[in-house]
Amino acid sequence: MELVNLKDASDKVSFSQAVAKGLGKHQGLYFPVEIPKLENIEALLDMPFVERSTALLHRLIGDELGAGVLDEIVQTAFDFNVPVTQINEDIYTLELFHGPTLAFKDFGGRFMAQCLSRIARGKPVTILTATSGDTGAAVAHAFHGIENINVVILFPKGKISPLQEKLFSTLGDNIHTVAVDGDFDSCQALVKQAFDDPQVRDDLHLNSANSINISRLLAQVCYYFEAVSQLPAERRKELVVSVPSGNFGNLTAGLIAKAMGLPVKRFIAATNTNDTVPRFLKTGEWDPKATVATISNAMDVSQPNNWPRIEALIEKGYIDKHSVHGEAVDEQYTQLAMRQLAQAGYTSEPHAAVAYRVLSHSLEEGETGLFLGTAHPAKFRETVENVLGQPISLPPELASVVGEDSLAVELNASYEELKAHMQHLLKDKQ
Repeated sequence: MELVNLKDASDKVSFSQAVAKGLGKHQGLYFPVEIPKLENIEALLDMPFVERSTALLHRLIGDELGAGVLDEIVQTAFDFNVPVTQINEDIYTLELFHGPTLAFKDFGGRFMAQCLSRIARGKPVTILTATSGDTGAAVAHAFHGIENINVVILFPKGKISPLQEKLFSTLGDNIHTVAVDGDFDSCQALVKQAFDDPQVRDDLHLNSANSINISRLLAQVCYYFEAVSQLPAERRKELVVSVPSGNFGNLTAGLIAKAMGLPVKRFIAATNTNDTVPRFLKTGEWDPKATVATISNAMDVSQPNNWPRIEALIEKGYIDKHSVHGEAVDEQYTQLAMRQLAQAGYTSEPHAAVAYRVLSHSLEEGETGLFLGTAHPAKFRETVENVLGQPISLPPELASVVGEDSLAVELNASYEELKAHMQHLLKDKQ
C-alpha cells in the first residue's frame, strides 16, 4: 500500500512506514494513493465479519506485513460482536460499543496496537495522543502491557465523563495520563507541537494513536460493511448513514467504504453545537469558533483533524460532495432525541442521539436510515440518568474501575510543561 502526505506530495510511504510515523512532514495526513474499487460486493457481504474484514484490509494494505500476519492481527483485534439493532420501521443503529472499553474506538485502537507491535520489532516507541473521551480508553487498553511501547494520553481536565476518565487513568504501568487545563483542541495543539519538535519527536520515538494514524482509520472501514451485511437485502439500496462526528475519523472511514463500493446513498455528518463542518458545507467558509462544552463531549471539537482526508476524497473524485451533508444539534434536541429513543424502547447516550436526531429528520420516502452507536450509555451514566430519569446499571468493565484512583498528572496547556514532563517521565524508558 502506498500513501501520500496531503501536505507534501513528495512524502510517499508504505503502510508500515505510515503506521510507524503517524504524521508526515508539516503535520500532513497520509492518504492512500489509490483506493481499490471492489467487485462482487454481495459476495463480500455474505462473509462473516472477521473473514470479510481480513479480505478488505488485504485489498487496502496488500501483503507487506507478511504471510498470515494481517489475518492474525484482524482475528486478535476484532474479537467482539458488532450488532445492528432495529429502532423502528425505517431506522437501525450499528452498536459499536461491545469491545473491551465499550466504544467504537476499540476497533482502531486494537488494530493499531497489533500492527505497531509487529512493525516496531521491539524498538522503543512513545504513543502521544489526545482524547476527548473514548480514544483514551481504547488506546490505553490496546497498548497496556506491550513491551517497549509507552503511551502518553492528554485529555481536557473536567471535560470528559468521570467513568470515561477512570477507564484509562487507572491502568498505570506503561500508560501515562495528563489532565490538561484546557479543551480538546488545546490537547490536540500540544500533540502537534510535540511532533513539530525534532528533539522530542526523535528522542522519544513519537507516534500518535489518534485517528490521524492510518491504521486506525482503515480498521474502521470494516464495520461499515458489517452494518450493511446485517440489513435486510431490500433495505440496502437507499441507505442513509448518520455519523456522530467530532474529529471526523469515523465519517472518513465510512466514505472510504463508499469509495470502495459499499452501497450507501449518502452520509450525514451529525455534530453538536461545535458545528464547523456543517457550516462549512453550507457556506463554503472554514470558520472554527471557540469550542463549546456539551453533554456529547467526545464531539466537542472545533478543528477536526481528519477533515483534509474528506476533502481529498472529494477532490480526487472518490466521493460526490453532494452525498455528504452536515447538520448540528443543540443540547435541547439532543436530550429530546434521547427521550424519543427511550420511548421506542432503546437507551442511548448523547452522541448517538445527535446522529439519530438528524437522521430521523432527514430521511426521505423509501430510504432506510442507520446511525452509529459509538459508546455504551453507561459511559455517560450521570447524563443519561438525568435526562431519562431512570437508573442505568454499570457493565463489568465500568464497575471494576469506579472505586479506583486516577493516576493522571495535571498540567497547564503549556507545551514547555508537557515537554519537560515527558522527558522526565520517559528518560529511562527509551
